[in-house]
Amino acid sequence: MQRIKFIDRMASGRVSRRDILKSAAAFGVGATLIPKLGHAAEVLTCLEWTGYDAPEYFAPYVGKHGSGPNFSTFGGEEEALAKVRAGFAADVMHPCNYSVGRFVEAGLTVPIDTARLSNWKDVFPALQKAAGVVVDGNVVMAPADWGNASIAYRPDLIGDAFKDGETWGIFYDDAFAGKVSMLDDPLVIAIGQMVKGMSYKQANLLVGEDLQAAKAFGAKAVNNSRFLWTDATELQQGLASGEIVAAYAWNDTVKNLKDQGIEAVYAKPKEGYFTWFCGMTLLNSGKADVALAYDFIDAWLSPETGKTLIDGSGYGHANMKSFEIADPEVVKAMGITDPVEHMNSAILFEPQPSNVVNEQTKVWEEIKALKL
Repeated sequence: MQRIKFIDRMASGRVSRRDILKSAAAFGVGATLIPKLGHAAEVLTCLEWTGYDAPEYFAPYVGKHGSGPNFSTFGGEEEALAKVRAGFAADVMHPCNYSVGRFVEAGLTVPIDTARLSNWKDVFPALQKAAGVVVDGNVVMAPADWGNASIAYRPDLIGDAFKDGETWGIFYDDAFAGKVSMLDDPLVIAIGQMVKGMSYKQANLLVGEDLQAAKAFGAKAVNNSRFLWTDATELQQGLASGEIVAAYAWNDTVKNLKDQGIEAVYAKPKEGYFTWFCGMTLLNSGKADVALAYDFIDAWLSPETGKTLIDGSGYGHANMKSFEIADPEVVKAMGITDPVEHMNSAILFEPQPSNVVNEQTKVWEEIKALKL
């Protein structure tokens, strides 16, 4: 934590050159991370998720410039947004499509000229035009990493639950009380309405009387869940031990279970499976040459970075060519046979207006507190 704070202070110019030289060794900060006095504008600074600041995710940038940029890591987009609003100078940020609108609304972003990205042509067409990528006619995010949200289940334990087809309805079926696990998120309410026949677009925007009417059915998934999870490790352990037989999960859960020799399946529910995605956004607070920012974004969009992401984590990548060079067994474990068809068939998560977020969150907390 202290090391991160130290790097943050370097990048924002709140520490002198003398202090930098005195403290760098103590915090293990390499010389390539230290801005040269009087040349801070030449250093690219990135706001990045913890873990994504590893060089293998932007190797083409390092190959071209000899070293990586400065990083300030964050655990959530609201944390990053508050930091930039408070005056932190960053050139590039890594938000997800459901949150990038907050940065745009705050006047903190710069439109991206996709003609300056050599890998843009290989980005999934569905992602190029998705909500959150294009705002008010401008591309404000270059999609990079993505994953699915679906049902991971143990076929050896689930019996005939899906005899009529894989369905999200298993979480709302009292016959599976105590045997399933849902994500701790208001999305549970929307999925419940999708089980009853509503479209995702409608369910995603539920407010007022419609939201109140959906409350009781959404509560079924809470009451039936052995636990509501926020830590993917917890649900993976539950599936591995047989404590639960099915769970809302991301692709990597099935990959990790199979790596342990445990039989697991990633469902394609008849109501649809979801895709979340994140990417790179240009901020107007940065001091570096914008050409460096474009090189960094293009490095993230490269198929080589995609292979690293797919093989290492089981998450997807925006560049279609990544799947041609990734480990076929990993791709298969993700439940993907045809990446383009897989992306086209998915329901892309869409941003929600602030009033919808606030109202759905309030109702979700009421459901959990009362266990309706």
